Amino acid sequence: MVVYPTNYLKENIMRARLFYFFTLGTVLFLSSLALTGCGNQKRKGPPAGFAVSVVAKTVKEEKIEEKISLVGSLAADEFVEIKNEIAGVIEGIGFDEGQPVKKGQMLFMIDADKLKASLAQAEANLGLAHTTFDRFASLIKSGAVSQQEYDQAQSDLEAKQAELELIKAQLKETVITAAFDGVMGERKVSLGQFVNQGATLTYLINQDPLKAEFRIPERFLGQLKEGQTIEVTVAAYPEEEFKGEVYFIDPQVEEQTRTALVKAKLPNPQGKLRRGMFANLNLIVSVRSRALVVPEEALILKGDDVFVFAVDPGNKAQMKKVKVGVRLAGKAEIVEGLAEGEHVIVEGYQKIGPGSAVKIKGSNQEIPK
Repeated sequence: MVVYPTNYLKENIMRARLFYFFTLGTVLFLSSLALTGCGNQKRKGPPAGFAVSVVAKTVKEEKIEEKISLVGSLAADEFVEIKNEIAGVIEGIGFDEGQPVKKGQMLFMIDADKLKASLAQAEANLGLAHTTFDRFASLIKSGAVSQQEYDQAQSDLEAKQAELELIKAQLKETVITAAFDGVMGERKVSLGQFVNQGATLTYLINQDPLKAEFRIPERFLGQLKEGQTIEVTVAAYPEEEFKGEVYFIDPQVEEQTRTALVKAKLPNPQGKLRRGMFANLNLIVSVRSRALVVPEEALILKGDDVFVFAVDPGNKAQMKKVKVGVRLAGKAEIVEGLAEGEHVIVEGYQKIGPGSAVKIKGSNQEIPK
């Protein structure tokens, strides 16, 4: 066991205390410097009296269209398959594939020789039935024929008359005509070909106007009404926009999809649109002709709130809370918080704070179209 002198122990204790207080002071000093530095970094805005150059745009009134984006398909306004009602040989064709036709124009003619012969026979049979009935009508008064014989002659006359009318109707069916103005489709038969009753010969389509058919979720039905405008684009003409008008809203909602069928008519005078095309649609549900609009880059998001920096008459930046409506490409509608003619900062607001002096760069302060 080693025994240290009393003075030796006191000196070492004193040195340990001095080292502790020196280290503690150094830590506190460095911490103070760090906090001071952080405080300087949290300062917002430039030094007093210094104006920061910013880019600002003018708040303007513009026409805003609120739209719902949908998809659908194009359908013909009128479309029919042309079929023959009687069997026979194709004797005539009165159209070219893909060409327009007028209502009532002859499309097909079926050989009617057999029907004409049947018509002549039916007319002869009807004449004989008339003669028989007239003779029985004169004899029944004298009792030369019975009432039953008279009734039979009358029934035979009516049957022969009906037979004649049927053959006349069949003769009319040998000529097939266009039910409406339209464009002819593919011809599926040739001259001289025998066709059975009900065969598909071709089809007729009315493609001006066309119909855009689409389904809309039930949550949007309250914004929907007849007469609303619809914008349509198709893959065949990606740079062209076609406009139509809603004319039909299904009174019932499909239970499985919770959607309703909607139809709109699209003028198609040049025939660019075709039945069966896939279409991208924008349904315009509301139009505001005097909406306030600012560039999207002017918006500052803070949590659920949106702010902008507006330049006051004293060239000071003032942060204003705004309410945003419809968002468009590069622009946003402002429902509350700004007035027409105010200037909002779109570039440089990162270097300023509320009340900072600013200088607007350039002379173009119009919101770009």
